[in-house]
Amino acid sequence: MKTFGLSVLLLIASLRVADAETAYVTDILRLGLHAAQDTSDRPFQTLVSGAELEVLQRITNFAEVTTADGRQGWVKSAYLVTDKPAQLIVAETQAALEAVRQELNTEQQARIGAESELHDLMTNAESRLGQVVAMETQIGELDARNTELEAQLETYRSVVPLRWAASAVIASLLGGFFLGLWALDAYVRHRHGGFRVY
Repeated sequence: MKTFGLSVLLLIASLRVADAETAYVTDILRLGLHAAQDTSDRPFQTLVSGAELEVLQRITNFAEVTTADGRQGWVKSAYLVTDKPAQLIVAETQAALEAVRQELNTEQQARIGAESELHDLMTNAESRLGQVVAMETQIGELDARNTELEAQLETYRSVVPLRWAASAVIASLLGGFFLGLWALDAYVRHRHGGFRVY
């Protein structure tokens, strides 16, 4: 019997949950949540405009509701609306707008960082390009100088350098002078019996 009674209670509770609808406290209002069905007692909680409620049942001029934090009581149904109040919509819209602004700000900071990094990379690339151009110019100048020196080398390959020729002439003259002196000395000594007469 107890099991049957419990089953009936559960069935009634599930039917009440199935029939539940969502409602909101209307704009610019503070609505009392009462324990008494006719709201003749003192309210035990004050509901503000935009508060979301689950309507469990409605009777003439009153509705039994559950708050978002699970408290259950009675309110005047004239102050309940099924559409979200403008104040709540504005608050949600402002929150969404603030989230979008934060995301936009984050994206802008990321873009600024990326632009700065790109600028640094471009400056570095231009500097490297300038160095490469300068090195290519220097290589071209060295190639031209090398070609010029190779041409001069070919021109003078069979020619004895002037310094060498002058050194050879001076060495020959000195050698010839000293050889002449030695020959003259030998001749004089031979002629005068081994004595030098000068």
